[in-house]
Amino acid sequence: MTSKSPNPQGKGLVPVLESLMQTRKNLAVPAKDILQIANELFTSLFVLNSQIKFKPVVGRTYWLYRKDGIYGLSLIAPEQWSPSHYGQFIGACELQPDLTWTLELSGQCRGDLALIAEITQQWERFDEKLNTAEHIDDLLPVYIATLPFYLRVLASALAHSLGQSMQKGGISGLSFDQARSKMLPTGTQSA
Repeated sequence: MTSKSPNPQGKGLVPVLESLMQTRKNLAVPAKDILQIANELFTSLFVLNSQIKFKPVVGRTYWLYRKDGIYGLSLIAPEQWSPSHYGQFIGACELQPDLTWTLELSGQCRGDLALIAEITQQWERFDEKLNTAEHIDDLLPVYIATLPFYLRVLASALAHSLGQSMQKGGISGLSFDQARSKMLPTGTQSA
């Protein structure tokens, strides 16, 4: 009889805590309004739910592909590899200093109605969660068991970063509607 390893990725508690602390070290985040937080959270979760087989670093450009309905982040630019291997080039991604992700869709993908519909459906499900959550803090990815180790660490660091931005913006602990009502009208200045 074989037993399952209680630690299948070979990570003990000390390396896990060290990785979490390292990602949070020197993290300087600005106050952000709820719409920016929502957009950054959606984009970051979209990227983090892709297959990523390396440890991403801040400031480096990566390339998002989709093959057979599965998204994957790669170190290899589309002009350096064959579409038959990686699939459809979706766009360029970058891990920002505040541990959020950006995604710049490729020109080809902007015209791909099926892809845009898929992303729109994902946004609608996310938007429903935003609007029904008692507190927006509840949506932060503090721990996502389905993610591999480094992505779980990045998701936790993302939650910490956005949580800090929400605290600085005075919207921590609020619902989405409450946070949105605190936004200043365009063109006004805060004191």
